[in-house]
Amino acid sequence: MSDALKHECGVAMLRLLKPLDFYKEKYGTSFYGLKKMYLLMEKQRNRGQDGAGLANVKLQTSPGKRYISRKRSVTSNPIQDLFGEINARFIELEEKSPEKLNDTLWLKNNMPFTGELFLGHLRYGTYGGNNIEQCHPFLRQNNWKTRNLVVAGNFNMTNVDELFNHLTELGQHPKEKADTITILEKIGHFLDEANDEIYYKHKGEVSKKEISSKIEDELDIKEILYNASKYWDGGYVVGGLIGHGDSFVLRDPSGIRPAYYYKDDEVVVVASEKPVIQTSFNVKDNLVHEIKRGHALIIKKNGEVYEKQVLSPLKRTACSFERIYFSRGNDKDIYNERINLGKLIFPKVLEAINNDVKNSVFSYIPNTAEVSYFGMMKGVDEYLNKVKIEKIKSLGSNPSDEEIEKIMSISPRAEKIAIKDAKLRTFITSDVNRDDLVAHVYDITYGKVKESDNLVMIDDSIVRGTTLKHSILRILDRLNPKKVVIVSSAPQIRYPDCYGIDMAILGDFIAFQAAIALLKETGQEQIIKDVYLKCKDQISLAKESMVNHVKDIYSPFTADQISAKISEILKPKDMRADLEIIYQSISSLHIACPDHKGDWYFSGEYPTPGGNKVVTQAFINYVDGVKKRAY
Repeated sequence: MSDALKHECGVAMLRLLKPLDFYKEKYGTSFYGLKKMYLLMEKQRNRGQDGAGLANVKLQTSPGKRYISRKRSVTSNPIQDLFGEINARFIELEEKSPEKLNDTLWLKNNMPFTGELFLGHLRYGTYGGNNIEQCHPFLRQNNWKTRNLVVAGNFNMTNVDELFNHLTELGQHPKEKADTITILEKIGHFLDEANDEIYYKHKGEVSKKEISSKIEDELDIKEILYNASKYWDGGYVVGGLIGHGDSFVLRDPSGIRPAYYYKDDEVVVVASEKPVIQTSFNVKDNLVHEIKRGHALIIKKNGEVYEKQVLSPLKRTACSFERIYFSRGNDKDIYNERINLGKLIFPKVLEAINNDVKNSVFSYIPNTAEVSYFGMMKGVDEYLNKVKIEKIKSLGSNPSDEEIEKIMSISPRAEKIAIKDAKLRTFITSDVNRDDLVAHVYDITYGKVKESDNLVMIDDSIVRGTTLKHSILRILDRLNPKKVVIVSSAPQIRYPDCYGIDMAILGDFIAFQAAIALLKETGQEQIIKDVYLKCKDQISLAKESMVNHVKDIYSPFTADQISAKISEILKPKDMRADLEIIYQSISSLHIACPDHKGDWYFSGEYPTPGGNKVVTQAFINYVDGVKKRAY
């Protein structure tokens, strides 16, 4: 993805089911949990570069002993900074009292992050600033263990205003209007109510001290989560730790955001990506399970683990962008899906190069597009195999070895054309200086492309196209190809996302710009005005009554017409080569990723009512010249 784009956060949870001595004896370290959390978070680095945080809860601590630890970082290398600060305490201890590093009881009583429950988070901020206060996990503190709450998640809510109003109606006074705060306080409110209910149930029967144990045993996490989440509208995976030792991970009813778990008799682990768990714990993929949509994985203090339905599951609309780009490609299913994305778009590539494979060079940009590139090359190979068969048949019944060898030597010209200098990327901090610097982030391989050649470059997706126009196309044009073909393994991004990806401003999308330009060129500007009035008419309605009128902007044109206009808009004025930009079709996307059909940013089919509200406001913002996200 050559455009700068932020996306979903990463979550990691670990519950140690054995006493700490067990891990010291079996694995030779008192810090088994910390080491595994470092792996789980480092392997999900792709999901967070703005910040990282880690929380830990200890079980069965004595009064007066600290039992919750939390540390967060928003430095340029947040994971290393986070664990570096945590480990510094243990390095100091090793220098002064090395014998204490092997005393798990002493460590648990005296050192932070030596408990049994861990909750880690990698932040990709989609809105607002990037300071420590916006970094997960969030902590709601209380002097009662069972009222302490730690929350971290991968989520965006479309109805923050509505949820905020619910909190104020309950008598609360939240410190800010943000989905992180509303979720924390929503769960916290019903956690408090559950505490009160159990307290008064047993008041007078047993001592107040004994009531605390009753609350720990009787808290109904499923009921708390149901009451807290029943009005949530968005995509979410929310993880939480309660001070006494219960924990949970709740997934949205549409399965928009991903969550996987693994359990054996030693650990329960949850992560945003399956191969992260496979690698960190060396387990087979069939032992790692997806948390079902609308369900919560609940881990009780006593180690009991179960998955329970909290909200009624809706139609599965798992995010397809996870498969195209966001998740690491070493998941076997994602790898195969990306291969298929490349294969399925090859017929369009063949048409764009006028079947001239001989005079075409194939490559990819950026590195994340490598797997779909392999798929595209499989498509090239399959095509050339058919060509070879026909040529051999045309030789007659007794072809010579030389004739056959000449035909068999036909092969695609696959080259590494764009080379990324990763060291330079750390200096790119804003869109203002990105375009100039990206020209030096990517270098090119000279001598492989002739003036008579087509240069085919596959990308994950093309969102805004600014980096293509201002930098990459100019770089590729230095090679003097006859034609440059840019291939997007994803369909055209036409609508804002509101469930986690930083794609919220409608006017930023090059596909939308192209459609607007075509409407004006073809004398159909009235459609823009009509859509605006329809959006204004419904914006005050309940979100459940809204429809996506922005689809009317695209309906007069085919996808190919919009792609052609995109090519025209993005071609730099000084570019000498011809340019064609082609996109994956939505139908081919569904063939490649059959279990992840969440495609609202391509199709406008939002999985929750809040999505239609967001796209409505986004279009109003566009016409009114308001450049901000619509939720």
